[in-house]
Amino acid sequence: MTSNEEIVRAAYRAAEGDVRDLTGWRDSFTKDGVFNMMSTGDSYQGDRLADLLTGMFSVFPDVHRELLQVHPLGDDLVAVQLLIQGTFQGPFPTPAGLLAPNGARTSVPAADIFHLRDGRIQTFDCYPMLNIRMAQMGVSFDFASAVKRASDVA
Repeated sequence: MTSNEEIVRAAYRAAEGDVRDLTGWRDSFTKDGVFNMMSTGDSYQGDRLADLLTGMFSVFPDVHRELLQVHPLGDDLVAVQLLIQGTFQGPFPTPAGLLAPNGARTSVPAADIFHLRDGRIQTFDCYPMLNIRMAQMGVSFDFASAVKRASDVA
């Protein structure tokens, strides 16, 4: 029998930039499995499970997940501490428009929580530090504008 840790590691492998096994990725989930991108509030199920990966491959074609710690917990839980790494080579969509690629290398700390059922992923909650990714991509947030807007309201 395949362990929960092996199932999670195989899912990560399918999502690597040099592998891109979208079918293998989707097949690692239960029929009603859910991928939650906690930093944005987006959820993916069914045919949409690979949407985020497809987008990631277009922006960071060499994406790699450096697994720092993998902890199976109990019968159905795996917690992972990792770095999501890649080179900013494709346009990055933002609410203000596309951010042009600049070749920056990124290494983003993240924590992932997997709940498994019957040998597949039931839920995958991904917690990447998007503020660090944006800074590494050369994006600086305009706090002065936000402070000015807040003071205009007060």
